[in-house]
Amino acid sequence: MAVRQHEIDGGAREAVFSPVDSRARVDAVVRRLGDAIELGLLADGEQLPGESELAGRLGVSTVTLREALMALRQQGLVTTRRGRGGGSFVSLPDVPADDRLRVRLRGWSTEELRDLGDHWAALSGAAARLAAQRTEPADLQPLRRTAEELAHAGDTAARSRLYGRFHVELAAAAQSARLTREQVALQSDVGALLCLVLADDAYREEVADRHRAVICAVQDGAHETAGTLAERCVRESTARLVAVRLTL
Repeated sequence: MAVRQHEIDGGAREAVFSPVDSRARVDAVVRRLGDAIELGLLADGEQLPGESELAGRLGVSTVTLREALMALRQQGLVTTRRGRGGGSFVSLPDVPADDRLRVRLRGWSTEELRDLGDHWAALSGAAARLAAQRTEPADLQPLRRTAEELAHAGDTAARSRLYGRFHVELAAAAQSARLTREQVALQSDVGALLCLVLADDAYREEVADRHRAVICAVQDGAHETAGTLAERCVRESTARLVAVRLTL
């Protein structure tokens, strides 16, 4: 996959490289970078900043960063090359097989899924309302591009990443670093599971239309409408996941 760093929303990327929580820093770095890679916020094949620079941006020591990069290599999310032109590079993982995803979904109770959906809807609704009040039309281009890519995405792995990326970029459009980080972290819980509902082409098209409607409301400054539409989109997806869970 060609690296398209310039095409990925700057606000979302800034949240990826902001300082991590001071507790359990190795785990925090692994989760932050791992989530960003699985969401596609860091492109496949993209070279990460050098160790000193990356450690400084994340607010950790180089020792902590090296431990985190080692863990990411073990997960297949990062590769390291030596010599001239070497460094650490993003390695986009393959989508988990459906049976593996179903095993993962089985670990969630329906109550936990609904609770997760409530949290997600609250985040996305708040982000959409703030974006409608704060963003300029030109700042919505990343959201438009992601919505269109979702409308034409052929495989479920790409669909789930684009779905998650849309909600991360929505938070970035709200100019809230905290909301953006929360969205990135949340996608690590639910992102891959969306493969189980986005395989349906009709639903993929429905979601793309919902995302377009959110963008239109944000552009028009209709903050309540934007928030309600974003919440409905998330709640519908959660309901579909719950329905799949009930069949397991």
